[in-house]
Amino acid sequence: MRTTIETKHTQRVSYRITGVLLLLISINVSAQNIHSDILEKKWKALWVSVPGEPDEDYGVYKFRKVIELKSKPSSFIVHVSADNRYKLYVNDQEVSHGPARGDLFHYNFETIDLAPYLIEGKNVIGALVWNFGNERAEAQISYRTAFILQGNTSAEEIVNTNKSWKCIRDDSYEPLRPQLIYTFYVSGPGEKIDFNKHVTGWNSLTFQDTSWKSANEIFAGLPKGVFEWTNGWMLVPRSIPPMELTPQRLASTRMATGITVPKIFPAQASSLTIPANKKVTLLLDQGFLTNAYPVLQFSKGKNALIDIRYAEALYVIENSSDWRAEQQKGNRNEITGKRFVGVKDQLISSGASHQKFTSLAWRTFRYLELAIETKNEPLIIDDSHAVFTGYPFEFNAQFEAKNPELNKILEVGWRTARLCAVETYMDCPYYEQLQYIGDTRIQALVSLFNSGDDALVKNALRQLDNSRMAEGITLSRYPSANAQEIPTFSLYWIGMLHDYWRYRPDHEFVKNKLASARQILHFFNQYQQSDGSLKKAPYWEFTDWAQGEGWDRGVAPIGKNGNSAALDIQLCWAYQLAAELEEALGMKEFAEKYHAAAEQLKQTIKSKYWSSNHLFADTPEQTLYSQHANTLAILAEVISGDEATQLAKKILSDTSLTQATIYFKYYVHQAIAKVGLGDSYLNLLGDWRAQLSNGLTTWAEISDHNNSRSDCHAWGSSPNIEFFRIILGIDSDSPGFSKVKIKPHLGSLSQAKGKMPHPNGQIAVNYFQVKGKWKAEITLPEKTLGTFYWQDKTYPLSSGKTTLDL
Repeated sequence: MRTTIETKHTQRVSYRITGVLLLLISINVSAQNIHSDILEKKWKALWVSVPGEPDEDYGVYKFRKVIELKSKPSSFIVHVSADNRYKLYVNDQEVSHGPARGDLFHYNFETIDLAPYLIEGKNVIGALVWNFGNERAEAQISYRTAFILQGNTSAEEIVNTNKSWKCIRDDSYEPLRPQLIYTFYVSGPGEKIDFNKHVTGWNSLTFQDTSWKSANEIFAGLPKGVFEWTNGWMLVPRSIPPMELTPQRLASTRMATGITVPKIFPAQASSLTIPANKKVTLLLDQGFLTNAYPVLQFSKGKNALIDIRYAEALYVIENSSDWRAEQQKGNRNEITGKRFVGVKDQLISSGASHQKFTSLAWRTFRYLELAIETKNEPLIIDDSHAVFTGYPFEFNAQFEAKNPELNKILEVGWRTARLCAVETYMDCPYYEQLQYIGDTRIQALVSLFNSGDDALVKNALRQLDNSRMAEGITLSRYPSANAQEIPTFSLYWIGMLHDYWRYRPDHEFVKNKLASARQILHFFNQYQQSDGSLKKAPYWEFTDWAQGEGWDRGVAPIGKNGNSAALDIQLCWAYQLAAELEEALGMKEFAEKYHAAAEQLKQTIKSKYWSSNHLFADTPEQTLYSQHANTLAILAEVISGDEATQLAKKILSDTSLTQATIYFKYYVHQAIAKVGLGDSYLNLLGDWRAQLSNGLTTWAEISDHNNSRSDCHAWGSSPNIEFFRIILGIDSDSPGFSKVKIKPHLGSLSQAKGKMPHPNGQIAVNYFQVKGKWKAEITLPEKTLGTFYWQDKTYPLSSGKTTLDL
């Protein structure tokens, strides 16, 4: 059964429920239902921990309390949080997990109505809380291990956390540090669970907790802005909906050693018996990459060892004569001559019936390997499946062009975008799970063009703004336990704010962020010389993972005097975007200042980097050239008119230029469309076509997908924007998408149609030919006007359907 609930804060929250497996069905209550005291006063509930346990080290803990109710309540609203994370249960039903990732100054709590799970009489409330200590994910900001539950009013305060709660450490858990080919992995540890020590049945009313300790009281919960003589978490209400949880079954067994597997396993629920004193390995294939909680149900097999490993793809065979070849993945569908390297969970069976493993943290995988070693008793695998998780985006767009390849690109792009969006946007779900601005700008537009849901977009803009250093720039990524600075990403934060202003009628939100944009530009201004050019700008000035002469770890070439065309043009563009925002929503003085700064930079860029071969060089020495600098010059309108068109043609044809990767091609394609060459877009999808032909089901981190670390980077999902913005031609023509511009670039297509969400409803277009002549049908939502552009003609559009003979 699937139920869709419309919350009062207009977020659509989808839940999927099955009778096979209990799924998360927590109900986030709208802000109107949060009592004012929860946001304005010290909480009566206390943060609690298990006595005698370390504050910051690895540990998994269980808390419980039995309450008695005279009758089943119609409403029972509570607020819950934990450090690092929690799962909340009522009468052995999981009702929530979290908290949504934030920082100590903005530490999220979830608001849940427990009434559907409560009964008259005795009820048990339980919480599974864990801290991964030094092994925790880089995106997890932590103060110390703790748990808190607060009733919304006096009617619910019976559940408030204090010493009346019982608790215990579950010693069955240990962390497993992943052993991977690529060393930069910061997504948290694997889990080792010895079910001989596992605390089971603790969520039932009949469980005896007399040996459990009374909870240790730390201090009261404090909403952000409320003063008390304590440190720790500043609590804020969660601003995004609960994550989707949907059952998934692995598609097939690709390989089995030591045993014969039933044909239906694991695609259908079925059992598998591993004989005593046996070693067995199963390679299971999901068929596509996913983010999911693996679920393994098993019985008997006392002390059997079960390793569960997860991989995006397999690697070529070990001990190759070329170490570089060992990093290659090849066609992702192929397994012959390859090896499995991946994050691992490890289980030790207690020998009991109906044991069940679900990981605390979700895993990313296409391939799942089960390596089982039994002892003196056979082990029964009762079932193996998974539960998909992610931000509950729904695909509310449509694109049809009678071209299966384009449909596949759109499908893979949407899957990539979904896997890179959970409680925040993420660069990649397997290796980092970090919200980088460069990635997030593209992901946010995918969300707006494909779904229309902007909650995660606003969440990202807020969180990244919260990361700003005293120097003025944001961090490159946030939330993050450790700081990393990429100042160019701060410029793209201004671009992302400008994007949001263009596509969403939320001007007050944007206006409140203008002071942050001013601080970012002030930072850069300190490194501008008298001619406006940046000199020796500090930190990691990343542009793209391009491979070309003079490029260093993603940083575009820098001249002998510390100047860089890529940096100067990015700053020029940011000044222009900030000036537009200031003119519309801010201070005219800043708008004038930024316009002047941009104009000065334009002149400097032309005189310093424009060369006799009619290209912008990467440095003043004019010996190195890239697609990047020239693309940015078009976008920042350093060059315009016929000169810009000719430059764009060179960007596409001159292979001596350092080439953009799949990430930066987002900007290349924008520049091509800007100068009127959008009809060539369909011919520029070579990176995406190559990845499809090699079995990728999500877009890899770099264009060289054979050697890509990550198989899932949503900065490569730009076609999910441009199929609508370039091919179908749908774009904003006024702030807030209040007016619509439609200028299609159909290239070689003989027909195309589609739909995309708009703040007022939905935009639909249909282009087709009748007797060799094009016709267009355009439908705009209510209270929306627009203009249709075709060759040299313009046509006014009004709400409703307009049919045009072109």
